[in-house]
Amino acid sequence: RAMNAPDRFELFIVPDGCKKVTFEKDTKVPSAGAFLIMREDHTLGNLLRMQLLRDEDVLFAGYKMPHPLEHNIVVKVQTRDRTTPMNALNGALIDLQSEFTELERVFKVELDRRRQPHGEFYQQCSCAQRQRNVEELPFLAVLCPKQAIIH
Repeated sequence: RAMNAPDRFELFIVPDGCKKVTFEKDTKVPSAGAFLIMREDHTLGNLLRMQLLRDEDVLFAGYKMPHPLEHNIVVKVQTRDRTTPMNALNGALIDLQSEFTELERVFKVELDRRRQPHGEFYQQCSCAQRQRNVEELPFLAVLCPKQAIIH
């Protein structure tokens, strides 16, 4: 561990007495506010920003990471008067959850399909193609061991 680096657990464990998400209403801009999300980084910040911008009621969505060594993000949201930043963030989180659930489902279906011996993938590839796939995509041997056999 480097001398100034924080302990690894500090990257994802919210300290006792702190909330994961806090909201502060903007006093200058109507229907706007900032969410402080503890122990998250650009991965979640950019996902939330993009999902919020898909909502037609969101006028502005952006995020910042106040300090590179502190894994907290601030997500700023401004909405139309007919909704609130809290509702917009909740909607974005629900939409992201359903997108990830669908992505997981499709991934598992495809993984199961490719794991089957002599499946469609295996039958469509010549020996040379299988050899090239193993060399170019080493994870294929882990995902599909029967398909990665070199003849």
